[in-house]
Amino acid sequence: MTETETNAYDVVVLGAGPVGENVADRTRAAGLTTAVVESELVGGECSYWACMPSKALLRPVIARADARRVPGLRQSVQGPLDASAVLAHRDYYTSGWKDDGQVGWLDSIGADLHRGHGRLTGPRTVTVTGPDGGERVLTARHAVAVCTGSRAALPGLPGLDAVKPWTSREATSSKAVPSRLIVIGGGVVATEMATVWQALGSQVTLLVRGKGLLPRMEPFAGELIAEALKEAGADVRTGTSVESVTRENGTVVAVTGTGERIEADEILFATGRAPRTDDIGLESIGLDPGSWLPVDDSLRVTGHDWLYAVGDVNHRALLTHQGKYQARVAGAAIAARATGETLLAEPWGAHAATADHTAVPQVVFTDPEAAAVGLSLAEAEEAGHRVRAVDVDLSTVAGAGLYADGYQGRARMVVDIEDEILRGVTFVGPGVGELIHSATIAVAGQVPVSRLWHAVPSYPTISEVWLRLLEAYRDA
Repeated sequence: MTETETNAYDVVVLGAGPVGENVADRTRAAGLTTAVVESELVGGECSYWACMPSKALLRPVIARADARRVPGLRQSVQGPLDASAVLAHRDYYTSGWKDDGQVGWLDSIGADLHRGHGRLTGPRTVTVTGPDGGERVLTARHAVAVCTGSRAALPGLPGLDAVKPWTSREATSSKAVPSRLIVIGGGVVATEMATVWQALGSQVTLLVRGKGLLPRMEPFAGELIAEALKEAGADVRTGTSVESVTRENGTVVAVTGTGERIEADEILFATGRAPRTDDIGLESIGLDPGSWLPVDDSLRVTGHDWLYAVGDVNHRALLTHQGKYQARVAGAAIAARATGETLLAEPWGAHAATADHTAVPQVVFTDPEAAAVGLSLAEAEEAGHRVRAVDVDLSTVAGAGLYADGYQGRARMVVDIEDEILRGVTFVGPGVGELIHSATIAVAGQVPVSRLWHAVPSYPTISEVWLRLLEAYRDA
């Protein structure tokens, strides 16, 4: 391309991950012309380096664990996992890191894809530098939506780059199983990847600076998962900091705060996320490069009536499903403003991402699984709600006993004792990921406890825990 091309659209979407795809889907459905800019693969982090490959890796691990708890089956599944088959299963779900199918979907909705690095170069203007070095300028009549997501945040340890550490990307895309793996962190990525690689044959050492795993969930979630990881053979150490990391003759050496040296073949840092906004031209519109972008509930950036930040970049809820929810809200809000429709921006309205504040669900696909929605007990108390926690041992539910011999798990609901609604629900145990949507409906719908008595769980399912929770609340 020898000359700069200029193209005008109603909407320009920066980033073609699940969030950007959903914004484009909603704006195209409203009849707005839409351009999507992507510098890597259409489908984004979730499709190739996060949700899909991690869950494809985890599924055989969890299935084997479940089978080992079932009479008549456990003896058949005592051997090791076929690591090459598990990795091939992962490759299938990433489409071999090719995005042809997702590009075809964008074509099917009538959105124009512009490959290359997109940067804001002024209000309603995005300049795209293509793979050939040529530039095209995209202008937006109504909105630009920044959907560039987040990246792994690495600590400032001297010489870390020379070590070539794993981040979540390498952990989900590795072509081989390391004999020894150090995992730094105690959150979702750390616990899920420790579960995967320990099961595939690595000797995992999990180093956690804090007191326990999954600090944003109820304490018992991290405790049960730590116990399971230890039983699986992982070395789990809490209250442990890493002061330095080197690679000596191919071996990684991590030195802890006490001076202990831990050796491994690879080291994974799962120590948080940072916004991918450092090189998208924020300075051209008076914003700080590399910053999170604050938004209102319609996902419009503070102080910019044409700019939207959707998904991880706004730091509201760094989860794919929550970003897609925001994208549906943002796309509808962009369309309403563009066509002069009345904006329904009140809480729970069509143009307000209200669930970000009170009803965010999450599943951690470890063994056991942990699933939660809404506020933990500590969060609810900190927010000033008068609440009471109700706990039930999941093993007392008939469906849990049928699901697995020796079933271990726990459930908690956090009840607002003034409004008699649920502020949060947490489940930990095998198979509980599929329970969380019922809790999400109860929390998002602000269903009164008195009405929940009439939502009858089928017998004998693990969902009968709802009846046990309500009985415990009544009898307390």
